[in-house]
Amino acid sequence: MSAVTSTVKTVGLEVQSLRVAFGDFVAVADTSFRVQPGESFGIVGESGSGKSTVLRAICGLAPKMGNVKLLGDGRETLPLPGSKPFRRLVQMVFQDPYGSLHPRHTVDKILAEPLTIHGMNDEQGRIERALDEVGLGSGFRFRYPHQLSGGQRQRIAVARALILEPQILLLDEPTSALDASVQAEVLNLLEDLRARRGLTFIMVSHDLAVVTHLCERLMVMQRGKTVELLSSSDLAANRVQDPYTHNLMQASAGFRRACLRA
Repeated sequence: MSAVTSTVKTVGLEVQSLRVAFGDFVAVADTSFRVQPGESFGIVGESGSGKSTVLRAICGLAPKMGNVKLLGDGRETLPLPGSKPFRRLVQMVFQDPYGSLHPRHTVDKILAEPLTIHGMNDEQGRIERALDEVGLGSGFRFRYPHQLSGGQRQRIAVARALILEPQILLLDEPTSALDASVQAEVLNLLEDLRARRGLTFIMVSHDLAVVTHLCERLMVMQRGKTVELLSSSDLAANRVQDPYTHNLMQASAGFRRACLRA
């Protein structure tokens, strides 16, 4: 194990004046927020608001301007963004569990690849522990993604992220592609993993109920900009300030009522 993971306990993240542009189109404009070590932080907004782009910029999958840095207790040396140790400490779980897994690789190869990249030993033991931790057994090691259900594929995606022993998980709508009953199982798994590992979460979702349940604070985005920052308890009690946030809440409630009537 490297010196980074042996000295770093729980870390947080600070984003300052983040800007992401693709040509003339500005996807994220001067967004800033701070996530304390061990906190679960949500990012919500309508489609195209820039929330997933924020996560991609943090982990280096989108071009960015601005500052991203890890937060500790001041006693450790934290890796710089873009470095290999940073990528090991900050891992991402993508929205589509099938699209994010190589269709021609077995679960064993999918989980072994990040270990090889980061030079981590005890490959077999780490793979078996990762599968156990997400509620799957070693019998899944040599299956292919098409042989798994949607929920099982997302558990493999979570296991792939966890196998590097990260401190921060970036969760890009991790349950939106799953059935309602499976969503609850995966959310409960994530909540349990966070409690046991002391992880820091940054979670993107269009589902306000999911964010309120899993996150302590959240940021509302519209057209690449931060609309407001508030606590989940304030959101649940309808103590919001911006009309856009209020409209989001009404739209979410209306959608849920329509589903119930159907």
